[in-house]
Amino acid sequence: MRQDSHFPGSRKARKPASSQLAAEELRDRLAKAGHPLTGARRVLLNLIAARPGTFNAADLGAAARQAGAVVGRATIFRTLELLTALGAIERLDLPGGEHAYILCATGHHHHVVCTGCGRSQDLDLADGGLAALIGAAAQTSGFALDHHRIELFGLCVACQRALINQPTGPLALTGKRP
Repeated sequence: MRQDSHFPGSRKARKPASSQLAAEELRDRLAKAGHPLTGARRVLLNLIAARPGTFNAADLGAAARQAGAVVGRATIFRTLELLTALGAIERLDLPGGEHAYILCATGHHHHVVCTGCGRSQDLDLADGGLAALIGAAAQTSGFALDHHRIELFGLCVACQRALINQPTGPLALTGKRP
C-alpha cells in the first residue's frame, strides 16, 4: 500500500512537541533569515511541520490540493530549496536515485531510513569510532575532509516483522485468500 511516490506505508521521523510548534519554528527561521512569509509558504510550512517523516515535492503538492490550497510546483521547489539552505529540512538521497526531505533537529546528525515504510530516525554517531574512520579516510585519500553525511538504509523492526509474517507460495503471488 503506497502512500507517496518514494515510500509505502507510514513514515516517522523527528517529531517536535507538536506540528504547530514545528511550524512556528520554521516561520521563525524564515523570518530570522529575512525571507517573507507568503500565503503559499505558510501553507507549505504547516504541511511540512505536520509530516510524520519523509516527504517529497509531490507529497506536498498533493497535500496542499487536498487541503484546498493553490500552491504552484515552482513555489514548492523554491521553498524546499530555501528550507534546505536554512538547515530547517534535509534532503535525503535514497538508494533508488530518488530523493526525499525530512524535517530535522538542528545540529550535525545522521539518519537511518526504512526502505519499506520510510520511517526515519536521527542518529548521533559522535562516539563509536566515526572520528577514527573519517581520519583514516582522510589519510588514505589525501583529502582534507571538511564535512560528511551518513544515511543508512534498511528495514525497520515493524517492516521486518511484516515481511516475516507475509504468506508464501501462490497466495503471496496472487494476494487472494483461498
